[in-house]
Amino acid sequence: MGGAKAWMFSVVSLNLNGSVLSNKHVCWRWRSSAAQQSKPISWSLVFGLMLFSLGIVSLFTGHVVSDLDWYSRRLVKQKLYFKLDGSNKGPIDIWKSENGKSFYGCSKRSRKFPHAVRERSSNGYLLIAASGGLNQQRTGISDAVVVARVLNATLVVPELDHNSYWKDNSDFVNIFDVNWFISYLVKDVTIVKKVPDKFMRSMEKNPYSMRVPRKSPPEYYLDQVLPILKRRRVLQLTKFDYRLANNIDEELQKLRCRANFHALRFTKPIQELGQKLVLRMREMAIRFIAVHLRFEPDMLAFSGCYFGGGDKERYELAEIRKRWETLPDLDADGERSRGKCPLTPHEVGLMLRALGFANDTYIYVASGEIYGGEETLRPLRDLFPNFYTKEKLANEELKPFLPFSSRLAAIDYIVCDESDVFVTNNNGNMARILAGRRRYMGHKRTIRPNAKRLSSLFMERDKMDWDTFARKVKAVQRGYMGEPDEMRPGRGEFHEYPYSCICKKNGDPESEQVRGNQGLKNRSKEEEPVLGAKGDEQVFLI
Repeated sequence: MGGAKAWMFSVVSLNLNGSVLSNKHVCWRWRSSAAQQSKPISWSLVFGLMLFSLGIVSLFTGHVVSDLDWYSRRLVKQKLYFKLDGSNKGPIDIWKSENGKSFYGCSKRSRKFPHAVRERSSNGYLLIAASGGLNQQRTGISDAVVVARVLNATLVVPELDHNSYWKDNSDFVNIFDVNWFISYLVKDVTIVKKVPDKFMRSMEKNPYSMRVPRKSPPEYYLDQVLPILKRRRVLQLTKFDYRLANNIDEELQKLRCRANFHALRFTKPIQELGQKLVLRMREMAIRFIAVHLRFEPDMLAFSGCYFGGGDKERYELAEIRKRWETLPDLDADGERSRGKCPLTPHEVGLMLRALGFANDTYIYVASGEIYGGEETLRPLRDLFPNFYTKEKLANEELKPFLPFSSRLAAIDYIVCDESDVFVTNNNGNMARILAGRRRYMGHKRTIRPNAKRLSSLFMERDKMDWDTFARKVKAVQRGYMGEPDEMRPGRGEFHEYPYSCICKKNGDPESEQVRGNQGLKNRSKEEEPVLGAKGDEQVFLI
């Protein structure tokens, strides 16, 4: 027993100090715990006892290395750990964030923010071609409002993407309330439904088209885009998604929030059906979870991951990957260990049960075509029998929307937003957009999987009992449960964490802002966000 204590003490000392104890110190610790033995103990005996202790602990934990790793991280980064925990060391309330009650969305325009330039006085008409699925296009639209403001341009109602994977030919007016969009932002940006015919006929050339680099700062638009707009008077920006920098002036950030959280309102038919589904869930249960499952064939193929389907899966996903000639070859095991793979439906169910959600919990599953169909979903249904989808809740009412993937995604968006707990198996566009909205609306519980840490647990779950597995899941998910202080301002996509638009209730709301973006523009590359997709791959994420 003394040997076990001495071994454990030496491990803690190693982790706290960040260096190996000298032989002299180790020997001193051993002698102190061995009741002042007069004879020195041989090193072979010390190491033998250490190995024996390791074996005993392994029998009870099933995976001692994981435990030691967790404890060492907690000891070394104790300050960060307690910060993420909101200084509450007790169990996390899985249904709501108590700390979230102190925060609310605040994107009101400042009195110093000048009114929009009228159409006749603007620098020209800005045409925007949004890109990707519904939520990716949503980011482009809200960013386009800010860019039009920066350029003192008249914004033409953005054109939606008809050529993405889903081939949805819906226009802006089919998904969003266009009149509300224009009127809500009238003081910020002048928006028109189209360029006047008279003006178009007077043009000598067709509108000029260009694509700006991703995450371009306002200065780029002023230096590179504005001169062209002034010269041509009508300018189109193509593939407009994530083309505006995260860290911009605070007033422009608030305009971003006004556009995203207030001006982009769904059409009446979409809103009505979405709210009907929420009501039907509420009639069955006081509270419910909404799970967004991105597990479509194209998404899985693009990820380069492997999900246990054998040669059939490898062949089918490899064939889909051929659509993208520039995709690199990826190591499936490496991608999973780095947390780049979406959780399977079964893994989502295991995570939720481990966190403490009982099998009588009602869940609403938002998804497209699930790879493997019912067979893939069955393990999640077994874990949560009260399993509902929009197709199950609305049969005949859904038929008018079925040919349009973006309208279906909008219905899912409403139910997920209204849920008590929102859960995602990935970090795609819908996950980020809803995480940001739920923070803005008072930090409603939003669970994102810590995929990097969870992957090893899922691979080894058969080596440990359920209580051990559940305890470890709860440990790795701290900091991924939608608490107010999980992310530092400036980290991640602004749409995921709209820090300039979140205020505290204590004292003067506007002076209690979580933190502005002052000084964030000069943030070093080492502090670039870990979360959020990079590059053009976002076009394939809903």
